[in-house]
Amino acid sequence: MIPQDYTVIDLEMTGLHPKNDAILEVGAAKIRNGEVTDTMDIFVNPGRKITQEITELTGITDAMVKEGLSPAAAFHKTAEFIGDDILVGHNIIFDYSFLKQQAVNEKVPFEKKAVDTLKAARKCMLRPGKKSLECLCDYLDIEREREHRAIYDALATHELYQYLQKTYGETNPEVFEPKDLIYKTKRQTPATKIQKIHLKELADYHKIELDIVWEQLTRSEASSLMDKLISQYGRCPKD
Repeated sequence: MIPQDYTVIDLEMTGLHPKNDAILEVGAAKIRNGEVTDTMDIFVNPGRKITQEITELTGITDAMVKEGLSPAAAFHKTAEFIGDDILVGHNIIFDYSFLKQQAVNEKVPFEKKAVDTLKAARKCMLRPGKKSLECLCDYLDIEREREHRAIYDALATHELYQYLQKTYGETNPEVFEPKDLIYKTKRQTPATKIQKIHLKELADYHKIELDIVWEQLTRSEASSLMDKLISQYGRCPKD
């Protein structure tokens, strides 16, 4: 049976890689019998400065996330909202990978089944040629109050899913069967004391103000930031 009860979800992030990037916004809508019954839209403080590129794409600024939830709190609130629901999303594995990374960090289970509207569109629709959410919304006249904002993209994905399953559900029922989401990752550990010392020394030497939340900094993030600063500014001279 094609799911009519589910949670549709969309995230905005600082980048493309769950190991080194962070969630900025979570938008989700709970659907019952094909209708929206509840929504959630939260900002997440990523513990770092948002790049101009991401701000231009999403409209999300540092000021908007400053008072947002911590990554851990945002994950738990999102998981509670989803409950035992099936997920629906556009390229859902991408959004799931960020949630799964946080779940692993929190040492809690987070195994979900989902229907992917991107896969369904690619399987069922000849047009448009490109199957991004933006192109599909334009093609189907699905309105979004704002693009690349989580709650509006989530609600647009819900409308897209309803169109797809009503139009192609009888001829392609297999694409609407919820599938297990598989994303394997390792727990991110906090940055070491030595990493933090070296980062601060590098920043002090080059007179760089690091806009990061030190308590949230992971080993991989610290290593990536160190490499970036050295590449851009050079190393500290040895004593």
